[in-house]
Amino acid sequence: QVRLVESGGGLVQAGDSLRLTCAASGDTICIAAMGWYRQAPGKERELVAAFTRSGTRHYADSLEGRFAISRDNAQNMLYLEMNSLKAEDTAVYYCNVDLKTYCGLGFDSWGRGTQVTVSS
Repeated sequence: QVRLVESGGGLVQAGDSLRLTCAASGDTICIAAMGWYRQAPGKERELVAAFTRSGTRHYADSLEGRFAISRDNAQNMLYLEMNSLKAEDTAVYYCNVDLKTYCGLGFDSWGRGTQVTVSS
């Protein structure tokens, strides 16, 4: 089992920055890929940024270069640096990991999310 705990969300003003953190624990050796998703009220969950299985970074086109994903493999931590925040960035942000098939733990794991609210 892989447990994910997000932190760093909060209420900020448009133009501000936030750094989200995801701490992974448990069978972290089974993690194949890690990423951030978000879900705004009344909308479907969407990919924000991720490290693919090959280790490359992938970002949603809509971010216009404002966000940066990083990780500390030794500490099993994933980060999301969010700059120039806009009201439309308001959402619950979730950490997600894809799991290695041979571990037999399922396809992926999700954290409970952290709320980011951007006031305009």
